[in-house]
Amino acid sequence: MMESLLIANRGEIARRIIRTAKTLGIRTIAVYSEADAGLPFVAEADEAVAIGPAPARESYLSQERILEAARKTGAAAIHPGYGFLSENAEFAEAVENAGIIWVGAPPAAIRAMGLKDAAKQLMQAAGVPVTPGYMGADQSEERLAAEADATGYPVLIKAVAGGGGKGMRRVDRRQDFAELLASCRREAASSFGDDRVLIEHYIANPRHIEVQIFADRFGNCVHLFERDCSLQRRHQKVIEEAPAPGLDAATRASICEAAVSAAKAVNYIGAGTIEFIADASEGLRPDRIWFMEMNTRLQVEHPVTEAITGEDLVLWQLKVAAGEPLPKAQDDILMNGWAFEARLYAENPAAGYLPSIGRLDHLRLPQNVRVDSGVEEGNEITAFYDPMIAKIIVHGPNRDAALARLTRACESIEVWPVKSNAGLLARIAADADFRGAKLDTGFLDRHGETLLPQEPDETTIDRAATALAAKEATGPWSALAGLRIAGTSDSRARVRVGDHLYWGHVRPGLDTNAVRSGDTVVLFDGGNAWPIGLPVASEVEAHQGAGDGAILSPMPGLVISVDVAEGDRVAKGDRLLTVEAMKMEHTLRAPFDGIVGKLPVSVGTRVSENQLVVSVTKEEH
Repeated sequence: MMESLLIANRGEIARRIIRTAKTLGIRTIAVYSEADAGLPFVAEADEAVAIGPAPARESYLSQERILEAARKTGAAAIHPGYGFLSENAEFAEAVENAGIIWVGAPPAAIRAMGLKDAAKQLMQAAGVPVTPGYMGADQSEERLAAEADATGYPVLIKAVAGGGGKGMRRVDRRQDFAELLASCRREAASSFGDDRVLIEHYIANPRHIEVQIFADRFGNCVHLFERDCSLQRRHQKVIEEAPAPGLDAATRASICEAAVSAAKAVNYIGAGTIEFIADASEGLRPDRIWFMEMNTRLQVEHPVTEAITGEDLVLWQLKVAAGEPLPKAQDDILMNGWAFEARLYAENPAAGYLPSIGRLDHLRLPQNVRVDSGVEEGNEITAFYDPMIAKIIVHGPNRDAALARLTRACESIEVWPVKSNAGLLARIAADADFRGAKLDTGFLDRHGETLLPQEPDETTIDRAATALAAKEATGPWSALAGLRIAGTSDSRARVRVGDHLYWGHVRPGLDTNAVRSGDTVVLFDGGNAWPIGLPVASEVEAHQGAGDGAILSPMPGLVISVDVAEGDRVAKGDRLLTVEAMKMEHTLRAPFDGIVGKLPVSVGTRVSENQLVVSVTKEEH
């Protein structure tokens, strides 16, 4: 086993590798950018080296700086993690040429699988089924259009050097092909420096199923079963699970054998993932599952495989890199139970999944489940890297039990003031269709309305009223009509929850979880974080004539559009006005059908956070 290991990655990836390396007595070396100096992985490594400014191209993607850090620290091996340089054949060669052990796939295998068209040709030669389509050298628009016609619409145009959802266009009609081809080529050239494309049959109900494989230098190659990664948004995975629901033993054997054949075809060594696309319109069948691509690295979602097999895949990587044989033969690798991984991101799903950056003033992650996180309370989420906060991994004896654990875990997450997708994850896990495994890659698009509520429900409003009553037993509450702190369950109070004011019921005994963060009281409810508070005097006055519809600015900013006038009739969801701050726009909408009352702002008005900007009165019927 190597004596020392430099980890050419960051965050939860680096922490994950450090954890296993330390169990083997390996000295760990972290590299970090200026933006990451205060993160936990830097402190947890035995040694840490600063390698440059925050931008990845000047730090984590700088091969020269990483190799210099390895020489400086005397690193015996380099582990690239599962991002940045992990699939860079030139970097792998540079590491090996420097006399350092490369913990990753052979450079030749990385190259062989790096271009989608060449990889598919290799797979066809190895007898691995591939998606119907075209992947030839003739890249003329005429030839590509003819091949799309022959394949049959809809088709998918894909960049041969693509990845991460870039360089992909669905085409439903022949008359749209030329325009979408040009768009795809522009994006491919910009993202990958290569505008070549291939044509694939578009699968209407696709399932994304991948198989974990491992190979050593002695000709041994095994699989560790499959994962289902169908729950995606814009080709980015959100929740993964293992095994794949609805996959029978015969189909599992078929795709796992195909995955091993694919790895052997390129003389693979180390950890890899063979990705398949399945047409699930008639269930999962061997003749409706095709090779898509190979990732020549360990994947972000590898913990679900670890959970169902009981194996440490980073340990396997280190052993293979050190020249040892695989720890187990195929027949000794067993599958037990069910596992899920949910990716907790710093983003706002209700605002188009905009990333959220800032200091994690309050962070509570689930207890009694596996959590792989690169940050802790007090750390910063920056704009320079992937906005992942943590991966939540659960295991149970069956799918229902594991889903129940996932739901509870996601509901317990507390993040503030950075916004997160915790509430979305909890709602997905509890969704009836997801529980029934009625899933494909379009699941989130179809269920967006139910999974992305814009307003708090009645229970949340009551929890806010109850929590504030407990925290403010004296003072402003005594001035609010209808509120009796020690009253019955029908006591009512006006409360601010998120962007709006509501009437809430104070219910002694109702479970609430509210904390004070700076000057803000935050209610954590089902993974959601709601800033709550009492209305100020001007808001109370406005509400006396405005029904339930006093709408407050969610942030300090500039009013850039006003779409209504006093006296206008509006329907629930109608746009009222838009506030801009920090180059982001926030549109305020009518909370119900009604009539616009007070409108104290106009275009160009600067507003403060929680300032009344418009009120809507319910119409009396």
